Amino acid sequence: MYSQKMMDHFSNPRNVGEIPDADGIGSEGNPVCGDMMKIFIKVEDGKITDAKFKTFGCGAAIAVSSMITEMAKGKTIDEALSITKESVAEALDGLPAQKQHCSNLGADALHKAIADYKSKHSA
Repeated sequence: MYSQKMMDHFSNPRNVGEIPDADGIGSEGNPVCGDMMKIFIKVEDGKITDAKFKTFGCGAAIAVSSMITEMAKGKTIDEALSITKESVAEALDGLPAQKQHCSNLGADALHKAIADYKSKHSA
């Protein structure tokens, strides 16, 4: 049902926590399933240098949050915006159909964190 990679990111999530002086914060939730994700990003010279998350939810939601922060680190803002729900699910070697909404939340939370960063740093 779950891939080894998904189970690894659930059992050993990367980048858990908050960035107190985050440059962008994005929150996304699904009231139907109860999953809530908050993504924090730190940006220097147009690149995401750090990304952390706090997630309340199922194992898939935690794995997606872990993977999305790993995928975003080191990318430019534009590269990070190209991270999609499909690319997150693919990076985890797939998600069961009933857990696909979790990858939507992760991509949406990251995009909201980037939008928050842009709103604070627009010239």
